[in-house]
Amino acid sequence: MRVNSFKRVVSGVLGTAIVALAAPSLAAAAEPAPFGHSCTVQNGVRFCPTSSLEQRVPSFDGVPLDVDVTLPETGTGPFPTIVMLHGWGGSKTAFESSSPAGDGNETFDYNNVYYAQHGYAVVNYSARGWGNSCGTPSSREAPGCEKGWIRLADQRYEVRDTQYLLGLLADQRIAKRGALASTGISYGGGQSIELAYLKNRIRLPNGEFAPWTSPKGTSLAITATFPRWPWSDLVDALTPNGRFLDTEVAPFAQSYEPFGVEIQSYVTGLYALGNASGYIAPTGADPEADLTKWFAATNAGEPASPEDEAIAKQLYTYHQGYGLTGTPAPMLLESGWTDDLFPPSQSLRVYNAAHAVKGYAALMVGDLGHSRGSNKQNTDRAFNEEAAAFFAAKLQRTGKPPANGAVTAYTQTCPQSAPGGGPFSAAKWSKLHPHAVTFGSSEAQLFSSAGGNTTIAGEFDPIAGTSDACKTVKAETEPNTANYTMTSPGFTLLGLPTVTANIKTVGPFGELVSRLWDVLPTGEQRLVSRGVYRLNESQTGTVKFQLHGNGYEFAPGDTVKLQLLGRDAPYYRASNGTFAIEASNLTVSLPTP
Repeated sequence: MRVNSFKRVVSGVLGTAIVALAAPSLAAAAEPAPFGHSCTVQNGVRFCPTSSLEQRVPSFDGVPLDVDVTLPETGTGPFPTIVMLHGWGGSKTAFESSSPAGDGNETFDYNNVYYAQHGYAVVNYSARGWGNSCGTPSSREAPGCEKGWIRLADQRYEVRDTQYLLGLLADQRIAKRGALASTGISYGGGQSIELAYLKNRIRLPNGEFAPWTSPKGTSLAITATFPRWPWSDLVDALTPNGRFLDTEVAPFAQSYEPFGVEIQSYVTGLYALGNASGYIAPTGADPEADLTKWFAATNAGEPASPEDEAIAKQLYTYHQGYGLTGTPAPMLLESGWTDDLFPPSQSLRVYNAAHAVKGYAALMVGDLGHSRGSNKQNTDRAFNEEAAAFFAAKLQRTGKPPANGAVTAYTQTCPQSAPGGGPFSAAKWSKLHPHAVTFGSSEAQLFSSAGGNTTIAGEFDPIAGTSDACKTVKAETEPNTANYTMTSPGFTLLGLPTVTANIKTVGPFGELVSRLWDVLPTGEQRLVSRGVYRLNESQTGTVKFQLHGNGYEFAPGDTVKLQLLGRDAPYYRASNGTFAIEASNLTVSLPTP
């Protein structure tokens, strides 16, 4: 019964004086307290934090989670609810702010205050193994943290933590059933894709699926997700083999048949960050979360062992969204052209798959993301506003979301401080770039595992080399490389370059690395895109693979250069093998709007 109706009944029986006395107590009783935490009005919202280790919320298996909830300034709920999931090395504070403007860029109109001021309940929590969710040594002393280590976004643990928290809030009538969403950057983006694919299911520790219900038995489902800079296939992201093509739906297990090439500088950096600021399980303590063992096996390189295959299958089965059956919840995907960790292919993989089963997926791409992404202010702000419209339409039933399949793209511009170019838009990915500029050569060229200039390779390593996508170095023809050039007529690359060639390989564990350069009239060159293709032993015949892609304007008169080489360390791990490659009849197709 509504409070106003209750007042009328009491007034008719006992008089208005009693109503006046009763109203304050009724209001106090109706004040929400998420997870039993008190709320403080600030910044135009109610902030309801976990204020001490004792207030942490035990998850489904007892691991204590450090959770904050932000509510609209008034109202008792239930509210449409958004969970904001932090990145690797982060904590619950990653998307908490004192104003809707956030940092003015990546978190502009993308934070707890912004969403709560627009009528949502917002959940920010530290994932297990990070922050005060057993991540810091002091937080690890409490019961429940004995096995509260990082599980690498395992559907059965981290993802289920999110589902469990939403279930508790639904039982409290704070989260609105039928209006539940998730978003996050990087580590949180990958989990958002997992949540979209699980949708109305949970994954049990034994690997089986079960209906997602709240602790009190209410059936629940994810309504919408906004993954930013995500992975969809973690095996492909960390050890790409070059088999994915944006014109196809990737077949099951494509990413580890054959095993790919480790992006070594990133994998090494991520593991070091986990050891420094999170809780990684002791070696051998948990075969389901043995990050140290997995890292050592990946970093050892070729030849692949049965243990490597088991690790790949473990990651593919439990630590990513791609490969899960069913039609995912609606996804608005955001990827960075210049992101050397999770490039656009990670979003395109689920974009294509969702449409194949009549699901909803829209896509936004720009010069943003992990290093070397520039994170242009105009691009970030535009995409965050589009996401706000997406959530309003899906969760609040107001306005219109981006059309299913719609793509919005901004281009890379230099210097790095310049605003992104565009926007370009299309009804679907293929219509974003209906044309192409092609060049190549039938002539045979030789290169080998010795690679090119190691100094140049180091200059463009996204961890130790540079985070500036506009960086240039003196142009040169590097030793042990194959090179193909054309003079630019002036055009905009807008998509994933496709390389097709006939090859002959001698030797094991071959890597076919490709870089696309813009050679400027000054004699400097800028890296526009890159990619890798894992060769089978002594592989011969036609290969076809794609680079990461970009939105990039080649000025008239610049030299467009495609380079093939057998080594690009430290970004890609150098092969343990010694090999030589002959390439002939090469064509590179650069998609254009």
